Amino acid sequence: MARLRGPQGCPWDKEQTHESLRRYLIEEAYEAIEAIDDEDPQHLKEELGDLLLQIIFHAQIASETGEFMMDDVLESIITKIEHRHPHVFGEVGVSSAREVVINWEKIKDQEKGETSVLSGIPKSLPALLYAFKLQSKVARVGFDWESADGALEKISEEVDELHRASKGEGHIEDEVGDLLFAIVNVARHLDIDPELALKKTCDKFEGRFRYMEERSDGEGRHLADMSLGEKDKLWDEAKEVEKTYRRLNEHN
Repeated sequence: MARLRGPQGCPWDKEQTHESLRRYLIEEAYEAIEAIDDEDPQHLKEELGDLLLQIIFHAQIASETGEFMMDDVLESIITKIEHRHPHVFGEVGVSSAREVVINWEKIKDQEKGETSVLSGIPKSLPALLYAFKLQSKVARVGFDWESADGALEKISEEVDELHRASKGEGHIEDEVGDLLFAIVNVARHLDIDPELALKKTCDKFEGRFRYMEERSDGEGRHLADMSLGEKDKLWDEAKEVEKTYRRLNEHN
């Protein structure tokens, strides 16, 4: 990386800054997640390498201005790991993973001098994940439903409010946001990551819709020219094919 950024290096690499590389860091992280979802170790190995390259890239840029070196990045994380795992590197005793998480958050707050329970949540997180983090944080101080049942009832309440807003009795955008927030709360109580759940549903929808396109093309027709009833029929077919494929995979 030092050579790429050097006098005889790559013009593109030499032009990059922390700011210009932001989107690549995010993209590579999501590609690594996709490899995990696909349960593809070879792909994951490659994507982790791409993600590591971005970290090295940022460290090289920082080293050129004397801000920090790659060694400093590694020393920082080693110190953090040791400090936040007193049950491993110290004398603190814990009996469950939940206790580890609680201690971790307390130690983080002490390190950063935070006074709010909500401190430390990156504003740049995707909205669903941001909501999940907010809810998880406040739950640690007891501001939470006792079970998923209460959270589910809240969804019904928010649906009613959205319905009224759609009739002109409120702000629709606010009510849509409230409904999404309530759904995230239910997901959290059921130990479901809402971001991943929605991503899987999007993938499922894409697969079914592509099947519809292929079937309509096979009949020499354009999907847009079909009636809604015909499209619904293709959608149902796609669902059946999906179920059959899933059963075969489970059997194998």
